Amino acid sequence: MALTLTKEDGTGLSGSNSYATVAEADAYFDGHLYAGTWAASAAGAKSAALVMASRLIDSIMQFRGYRSLATQAMQWPRERCPDPDACLAGISPLVPVAGAFVTSLTVPPSVRWAAIEMARELIIKDRTAAPDGEGLDTLVQTHTTHESTGSGSDSTSTTTKYNKSDTPGVLSQVALALLSKYGEARCGGGPVRLERV
Repeated sequence: MALTLTKEDGTGLSGSNSYATVAEADAYFDGHLYAGTWAASAAGAKSAALVMASRLIDSIMQFRGYRSLATQAMQWPRERCPDPDACLAGISPLVPVAGAFVTSLTVPPSVRWAAIEMARELIIKDRTAAPDGEGLDTLVQTHTTHESTGSGSDSTSTTTKYNKSDTPGVLSQVALALLSKYGEARCGGGPVRLERV
């Protein structure tokens, strides 16, 4: 069955699977220095990459606020998600701020851009697969010969040490930067912020 890309347009569609269309991504990459891989890809690969990128964003990001509709397929649109770019000029500190949230029936442009950036990254490389030797710090093999019984015996032991500091995140740094104003990455998205309590 062929993939049908259905863009979330901000109305909370129950069948959406992407935050951007191939046409929007093509237009985005018109102003991108590193668009060669994207431009050389087939339309089907672009659609699949956009759908997969949107799934990864929805799985890894914990966005603020809550989904606008119980029936929507994706994490956006959202209710009560603070908008750090909301214009608050001229508002008195004594007046409650009603407009400091992302409009409830919309998908912010940076969410769309993050999906497009991640789609390009996924075409370049499968960021969801564990790389060979992921987390491997050192591998030590020891060979021992025992001569006490006269017949001699050999044994080999292997010791492996792991270091998780080399594990790359699934979401690219660019995508994380675009999404960070609306939420934080859960496990697997990149660096995890630890807070002391």
